[in-house]
Amino acid sequence: MQALPSAGPDRAGPENAGPETAVQALMLASRAFVGLTVRALAAVEADVTLPQFRALVVLAVRGTLRSADIAEELQVNPSTGTRMTDRLAAKGLVRRVRSTDDRRVVRLRLTRAGHDIVEQVVARRRVELERIVAATAGIWQPAVTEALTAFAAAAGEMPEQEWWLGWRQHENDPE
Repeated sequence: MQALPSAGPDRAGPENAGPETAVQALMLASRAFVGLTVRALAAVEADVTLPQFRALVVLAVRGTLRSADIAEELQVNPSTGTRMTDRLAAKGLVRRVRSTDDRRVVRLRLTRAGHDIVEQVVARRRVELERIVAATAGIWQPAVTEALTAFAAAAGEMPEQEWWLGWRQHENDPE
């Protein structure tokens, strides 16, 4: 395991606190988080790209959505969102559902297979994060966890206990 970098002129530390230092630290952390997700995704041997995984997560969190809603959430063009959800549907990870009120409206929801991929990747990430937190136990002051929680909320992420609300709405629907 690599040692933690010490504070220096280009390192985050109390004497160097400021917006640029925070941005640099978050950039470094975001690379680490993406790496954790990519490794977890590869370990479950799912034929899913990182953007496709993110679409599955959006459905797990938000529930049944139109492909345009997923595209908006992922901040991609609607045509990109449609192609992505077409691929996920072809893999059996999402299912199209027509609205009973307006047959022109097609929504997408996770299938059991899509749910299982999200669940397995999240579980693997959690194990790895628990290992990292245990190895760096001395730094997890309340202010650090509060700052990370506030950052996640500002970025529009839901707390973990609310994560599966979208799935729970439809988990017993027929495939």
